[in-house]
Amino acid sequence: MLFNARQRSGILFLILIIVALQLSYFFVDFSSEENQIALKRELYWQQKADSIKNIKEVKKTVIYSFNPNYITDFKGYQLGMSVEEIDRLLAFRAQGKFVNSAHEFQLVTKVHDTLLHKISPYFKFPDWVSKRNNTQTTSNKTAAFVEIQDINKATEADLIKVHGIGEVLAKRIIQYRNKLGGFTLNQQIYEVWNLEKQTADKVLEQFVVKEKPFIKKINVNTASFKEVLAIVYIDYDLCKKIFDYKREIAEYQSVEEFKKIDGFPVDKFDRIILYLDVK
Repeated sequence: MLFNARQRSGILFLILIIVALQLSYFFVDFSSEENQIALKRELYWQQKADSIKNIKEVKKTVIYSFNPNYITDFKGYQLGMSVEEIDRLLAFRAQGKFVNSAHEFQLVTKVHDTLLHKISPYFKFPDWVSKRNNTQTTSNKTAAFVEIQDINKATEADLIKVHGIGEVLAKRIIQYRNKLGGFTLNQQIYEVWNLEKQTADKVLEQFVVKEKPFIKKINVNTASFKEVLAIVYIDYDLCKKIFDYKREIAEYQSVEEFKKIDGFPVDKFDRIILYLDVK
């Protein structure tokens, strides 16, 4: 088929348009708008992820009040302490010693000032320690640790170091300890004659029962009147009541039966059964 010049020109023009369209398909980025949408989407989810991460970080750093003497491996790790620092504290505590201030905590663990400043506001010590720390002067910060000692091993010289304890009271404490056969309960210090409660409190700040003494119990069913009367918590009247009641029931089956005795000092039951048994 033959085309005239005008037709050929029209056909050539169409061919050029088709070629131009094909070239634009390969070289023009029609997906730019889609890319922008995808980029916005990615930025949105990234912001969400960062927000969630920030929330987790805040939760992770929440610290509640705690006694630093009882920091475990896991707790120490959470606080940011190194293995060596945790081990130093655990070794110190294994000796029966306590840190009673942030300063002492740092001396024992050797934690850096930065970490100490971060965690020390959350330290919570017993009331008596807090009161003592509040009254301590700055110069006392370098004093030696207050090592809690066993009251059953304390000497007169040891006890005299307690404020308010002189030679007379020190001897009296030891004499009462010997009479008891050794302190079994910390509260027994308050039974020492003429020892004021405030002074006794100070004693317990430095001395407590660490090793309970061995006390050979007396079988009330076979013991003599004199043996039972020798117990520090039993006077003549109470001893008589114990034996009178035993005659009524023939034999004690349980120490709980002591409470059935008319006039028995129930408030001293926990102390009396340290020395009396029914077997």
